Amino acid sequence: MDEVLSVAQLGKSYGTTRAVDSISFRVHPREIVGLLGPNGAGKTTTINMLLGVLEPDSGSIEVDGISLSEGRSRSMSRTNFAATYAPLPGNLTVVENLRVFGLLYGVGDLSGTIDRLVEQFDLKAFCNTKCGALSSGEQARAALAKAMLNSPRLLLLDEPTASLDPAVAREIRIIIRSFAAAGTGGVLWTSHNMYEVTDVCDRVLFMSHGKILLEGNPRTLPAVHGKDSLEDLFVAVAREPLSLREGGA
Repeated sequence: MDEVLSVAQLGKSYGTTRAVDSISFRVHPREIVGLLGPNGAGKTTTINMLLGVLEPDSGSIEVDGISLSEGRSRSMSRTNFAATYAPLPGNLTVVENLRVFGLLYGVGDLSGTIDRLVEQFDLKAFCNTKCGALSSGEQARAALAKAMLNSPRLLLLDEPTASLDPAVAREIRIIIRSFAAAGTGGVLWTSHNMYEVTDVCDRVLFMSHGKILLEGNPRTLPAVHGKDSLEDLFVAVAREPLSLREGGA
């Protein structure tokens, strides 16, 4: 397929508040797309609709060409997710978690897949440790190993390196870049770390008040709007979105 994710005119309201306002975008294979914006912009609501946790009021979502509304099980089997605020069940060990989620996803050669992921994410020393006893960096690596179990076509990452020390965060970025470069999957990544976004993402989408305000290459987009850095552009989106919409491309 030409896209791993296609979103068209997606909308969601809470009472009179329009949380996501008719947004459209795509994620292609081997691409990492940053979904950026201040708190309350609509990013997490968007992620939750992509995961099928929330039902949109309008619009459509396709994962690998499969409509989420018409083929939820098939589209979700091609998707996975990781976030630091959604750790694995703490009463299960690393291997127990990987086995349970692997069974849920119907992963073939599950034992071999788990062995490979344990090696890839440097989890061998923690295989039999309950996830609740792991450090934040170890939990992040375990969650990403879970997210790779089904070799997803669409990998959704919501603040995957939040609260991690710089060395662990760098390891996570390297792993995600390798995932995108080596296979046929694409990544949608939310972050408030503009250095990280500039380092990792091929393209960024800036959301404000439920709409996609700006889109482009994170390394060149700031200059288009007269800003010195992506962080400066982020601040401008948070403080003066109307002026950017009126004055920029």
